Amino acid sequence: MTIPRRPYRLLLNRHAGTPGVVVLPEGGFRRAREEIASWPGYAPTPLLALPDLAREARVGAVHYKDEGGRFGLGSFKALGGAYAVMRLLQAELARRGTANAATAEELAEGRYREATGAITVTCATDGNHGRSVAWGAQRFHARCVIFVHETVSQGRRDAIAKYGAEIRVVPGTYDDAVRAAQRAATDHKWFVVSDTSYPGYTEVPRDVMQGYRLMADEAAEALPEPPTHVFIQGGVGGVAAAVSVQLRARYAAKAPKLVVVEPERAACLLASAEAGQPTAIEGELDTIMAGLACGEPSLLAWQELERGAFAFMAVPDDSAVDCMRLLARREPKVVAGESAVAGLAGLLLASRDPFGRSVLGLEEGSRILLFGTEGATDPELYARLVG
Repeated sequence: MTIPRRPYRLLLNRHAGTPGVVVLPEGGFRRAREEIASWPGYAPTPLLALPDLAREARVGAVHYKDEGGRFGLGSFKALGGAYAVMRLLQAELARRGTANAATAEELAEGRYREATGAITVTCATDGNHGRSVAWGAQRFHARCVIFVHETVSQGRRDAIAKYGAEIRVVPGTYDDAVRAAQRAATDHKWFVVSDTSYPGYTEVPRDVMQGYRLMADEAAEALPEPPTHVFIQGGVGGVAAAVSVQLRARYAAKAPKLVVVEPERAACLLASAEAGQPTAIEGELDTIMAGLACGEPSLLAWQELERGAFAFMAVPDDSAVDCMRLLARREPKVVAGESAVAGLAGLLLASRDPFGRSVLGLEEGSRILLFGTEGATDPELYARLVG
């Protein structure tokens, strides 16, 4: 199956490679890696070689990191939200004088159940991050309230509620849900565990992003050769920034070109690159790539991507459906949700366009790394789209 040619936007980052701040310190990543790797059920997710897609893109190799099985939660976000919940509870128990150094094992066993049960964590979500936060809250015995915007599917709401979280629906967009979660946390003295950051709120999102780095670390360990290019999903930018940091730390001067890919109707990172500063976009952010329907960049993520990203792309929704079907109809089948395939869509659209190939330096020997950030997190929607 060959996907149709479709229009897309591509912007080279004029600030790529310039010095900047250290967003994710190495010590924090080492702690996150050691902790998460010790959890029951941890295993590196598969890195799939896709030679048929390499031929389609006229490149040397395509590898796809399939996050659909991560901790049984269906996406890479299992690495971030639950870890940040644990870190927050440890810090809060120490602040209250309950336990100076509670371990994850002690929290999971319920040793401090009475104290953690009095702590409420909250966040906004398009689905996957909220599921991870709810799972972490259930595992470590805290209360959890998750805010979703009105277009989040019932299937995704139910998947979060399965972990004992209370679901609250907010009119508007993901960014409206972010603000509603923050207001509720202020009013009720709850704790926000967000994967987006803003002035005055960076430490918890930093923990989330340190967890995400483990995905890129696993991929680098499994690759037969270093990648020349990485096409990675946008959203608020957290996962793209985490991948950027980890691959720069791993490969230094030989780090791959990082191409950030967003839905054309929610391309806040591309808009920020055009403006030269973090820029929010208005409107309904109506995209089928629900996990990427974000109108405001994360502050921490932008501090990395404004110099770590080589280019930014915006792709149409139809290209995501094309790629979901392409992966589902190959042998062996790869199950990928709508937000998992933005990177693949960016690769295939750019690789078939002489301008895209030239600007991004795509050649017959290029080695591409993709991150399939979710499986079929809404099975009913997946079945409807794939057919």
